[in-house]
Amino acid sequence: MPSPLPRPLAGRALLILLLALGGLLRLLDLTDPPLDFQPSRQLRNSLVARDIYYRLLPDTDAQTLALTESFRRAVGQYEPPIIESIVAVAWRFTGGENYATPRIWGTLFWLLAGLALYDLLRRAISPWSALAALTFYLVLPFSVQASRSFQPDPLMTSAFVIGIYFLYRWSESLTPNSYPVSPNSQSWRFALLAGLFLGLATLVKIVIAFFVGAAAIALALFTLRRDFWKSKQVWVMGLLMILPAFAFYVLLNSGRSTEYFFSWSVALFKLITSIHFYADWLGFIGSLFGLTVIFASIAGVFLAPPRLRWLLIGLWIGYAAYGLTLPFQMYTHSYYHIQLIPILALGLASVLNPILEAAARAGLARRAAFVAVIVALVGYQSWVARSVLVAEDFRHEPAFWESVGQSIPADADTIALTQDYGYRLMLWGWRKVTLWPLSTDLAAARNAGRDVSARFDELTADKEYFLVTAFNQLDKQPDLKKILADDSIAAQGEGFVLYDLR
Repeated sequence: MPSPLPRPLAGRALLILLLALGGLLRLLDLTDPPLDFQPSRQLRNSLVARDIYYRLLPDTDAQTLALTESFRRAVGQYEPPIIESIVAVAWRFTGGENYATPRIWGTLFWLLAGLALYDLLRRAISPWSALAALTFYLVLPFSVQASRSFQPDPLMTSAFVIGIYFLYRWSESLTPNSYPVSPNSQSWRFALLAGLFLGLATLVKIVIAFFVGAAAIALALFTLRRDFWKSKQVWVMGLLMILPAFAFYVLLNSGRSTEYFFSWSVALFKLITSIHFYADWLGFIGSLFGLTVIFASIAGVFLAPPRLRWLLIGLWIGYAAYGLTLPFQMYTHSYYHIQLIPILALGLASVLNPILEAAARAGLARRAAFVAVIVALVGYQSWVARSVLVAEDFRHEPAFWESVGQSIPADADTIALTQDYGYRLMLWGWRKVTLWPLSTDLAAARNAGRDVSARFDELTADKEYFLVTAFNQLDKQPDLKKILADDSIAAQGEGFVLYDLR
């Protein structure tokens, strides 16, 4: 297609500039503590990585190892510690714990996946629509925040995108001009790579299985039609996608997986029977991406070439099944939608392609004006992404939590009304506490009608101290506040109170 800019040199230069811009945005504010996005998840990963790191050191004393291990057990294990292990090994060879390393790794994974996304769309539609979609993928403020965060999701999504790319290349290598389709060495290579990367994505975090399965089935049906089940490559890909996650989540951690499924799916399944759930879901993802972008991307499914269209249909079916299985997270947890970023980019490419073609046919002055508008849009989104990252400074947090930890005797049995499940206190204060429940809609639904006094006696039995650092939560629980007023204060500082329950 004719393009609004010279090519191919300008296209390659623009690709490099976009990747550089995406990397630069994600590497801003590198040394700030990981409280900028989903702090509880980032702190959890930091605690797991710390335990691995100290075990890699040759001279760590037994007391420290016991403490880091107790913190790791306290945060639970829902996924294999893949990204935590990568970060811990990097810490081992770069001088110790720091906040920059996980952000650098997340950025690297995201950029590599961006290259795969670009090449897929370049093949499916055009190089310029691929660059436009890649721009969305790289500079969307939510994308910048989420992809650099220290949690499994950026690695999961990056491996998923690369796996989808190889799945698409596999389908291309078996273009169904005639049946039966004959396998070849190239198709075997792409099949193995697709299976390995999609299997890695599913192992990193099992929730991506909805997308992986639906996309694989869609492209297998498109490529091989009803004979797909006869293909050895399909069976090999399927085994590679399934076996690693099956081994970890079902064979090795069936208890934890079952607990998670019943707590977050079965117990909350009633949510999907309410029309409010769907309105809240749509409103929530609209706040992350913009409703215009979402519906434009969905419309792009019907404009996409056949192979890409089938892939997108599979991905959207996977997203719908995913949302109905984990309903509470769909309107409360932004990072549960990180995998929607590349899916939206794939659909947007089909919508943007006719616009780019029209711009290419316009006169020089109108093409220049068109490019200026695009540059302004990209500049604005980049500025917003940058502003969100530097808006808050959390460098004071470690010192504060260290002082809180020092106020609690090391061997004291303490319960706390505190932030982020007590992870801040564990990471920076080196103290583990029992948690007093927060006042949330979910807690209210699960503990409706329970008497606060009886609950206080139950939860504080054998406890010596009650720590409060989340004062907004204390204000939401006036009955608890009244009970604590009768206890003496063992220690107090700006931002915390330690009550003596003895």
